[in-house]
Amino acid sequence: MKTFKEDFIKVYHSERGILVLMIFNLLSSIALLVFSLIHLNPNSSVVKIGYGDIGGYHDGTWVDMLTFPLLAVIFGAFHSLLALRIFHKRGGGMAKFFLITTTALIASTFLVLLRLLGEG
Repeated sequence: MKTFKEDFIKVYHSERGILVLMIFNLLSSIALLVFSLIHLNPNSSVVKIGYGDIGGYHDGTWVDMLTFPLLAVIFGAFHSLLALRIFHKRGGGMAKFFLITTTALIASTFLVLLRLLGEG
């Protein structure tokens, strides 16, 4: 835990771009968490949970939609800590690449959730 604190202080003082990306990832994952929890809809018995090219949309229960809040927590908390670890081991460039990739994953998760909610 001591290395995370030291790495965070080093990022704060020298690598402001990584800090901005970490804050943006945290805020966008919180937005994904709130949005996915608001649209969870536990009263419905059948919801659209996925899309396949051959079979179209797949039906499931609302419990299957808990993957979206779980992804939001993973993207927000775990990926920020993982970015600090990557910064410590590989440097700032690789940490920025990782955080930009995580931002793209959050955006694509929003897109999938919006498409599933539109069909349901």
